[in-house]
Amino acid sequence: MAEYPDRSQYPAHLPDGSCDIDLSSGKYLKLWQGPNHPGITGNMSVELTVCGDEVVEGRTHVGYLHRGFEKLMERRTFIQCFPIVCRICVPEPDFNEYCYAAAVEELAGVEVPEKANWIRTLILEMGRVNSYLMYLGGQAGAFGQGVIGQWTTYARDLMLDRFEELTGARIYHMFILPGGVRDDLPEGFDQRMEETLREIESTLADVHDTMFRNAVFKKRAMGLGRVDPAWVDEYGVTGPVARAAGVAKDVRSDQPYLVYRELDLEPVIAHESDAYARADVRRRDLLMSVDLIRQVLARMPRKGPVMATLPNVLHWKIPRGETYVRGECSRGEYGYYLVTDGSGYPRRVNVRGPSYTHAMALLEKLIVNVNISDVAGLLVSLHTYPPEIER
Repeated sequence: MAEYPDRSQYPAHLPDGSCDIDLSSGKYLKLWQGPNHPGITGNMSVELTVCGDEVVEGRTHVGYLHRGFEKLMERRTFIQCFPIVCRICVPEPDFNEYCYAAAVEELAGVEVPEKANWIRTLILEMGRVNSYLMYLGGQAGAFGQGVIGQWTTYARDLMLDRFEELTGARIYHMFILPGGVRDDLPEGFDQRMEETLREIESTLADVHDTMFRNAVFKKRAMGLGRVDPAWVDEYGVTGPVARAAGVAKDVRSDQPYLVYRELDLEPVIAHESDAYARADVRRRDLLMSVDLIRQVLARMPRKGPVMATLPNVLHWKIPRGETYVRGECSRGEYGYYLVTDGSGYPRRVNVRGPSYTHAMALLEKLIVNVNISDVAGLLVSLHTYPPEIER
């Protein structure tokens, strides 16, 4: 490879985001990051143009994963769509269940029982905990701290035990349905959940001491991938990536849904806007989710129905209409745009997941001038799930 040049010698980026690079000059080399399934970034690939060990340009490539969820849903009845929506975000399927169910309920005029909304909130916060635990292990692993992933996987497995106890499944729960939820909390669930939460808190204390106070992690993560607050609206940045830039975007407080209006929560923010700040925002948000789970279990009504009366769901025809329902997943705003035409099938479904804007437009802007060794850490810091892109 040619001698590492001064940054001033890099070719200028054009208005459309492309870069006029002459590969025949010998100064630049093409490399590929991914696709490799294990980890937070999943089946996604980034085509890197490097000069020495520094990235000059990065292009996101998708298409390595199952696709077409939205079109599949247009050929299935409303109830048959639930095994599909879960797979749009494998580590965090419950937000798809909620957004889709809420959209169907709004168009069908279904009123959800109060207790079901409390249980839905519980499920969503449990899913948020799971997602953040997976992220922390991936972020640490991207910087060479493999032990953190072992600890967080253990803690996540404990929460999966609670999911299995409540829903009968560990990954795809299909527990939030139009009209409510499938069942009530099992006897003794509160006590077992409290034991799980205490173990998670203990694990997070170890993660904080070992990861966030680690000199190597600080050296590599601080200053990496700074997001200018002015880019938040321009690039559609939401969730922890926006909050780490000092922009308090959180649908739970901006537009409360379910029972979030009755809970004590305040968006967790930082101002450094780099990979370290994003990791710390997520760690603190995880602890807030632990507290929210305790609040839900302490305040939820213990009596009452958990499912509304519905027509025969196999022959359910929803009146013509359209709606957009959104919520706050662990990565930011998650939304479903649903159109119905009076038939027994959705006319159009469009899913808005944070991964599309974070892992493509924003990533390609942040990756310029990043060292090759920090590309993985930058990718994970944006916390993307590729199925949302290939939906």
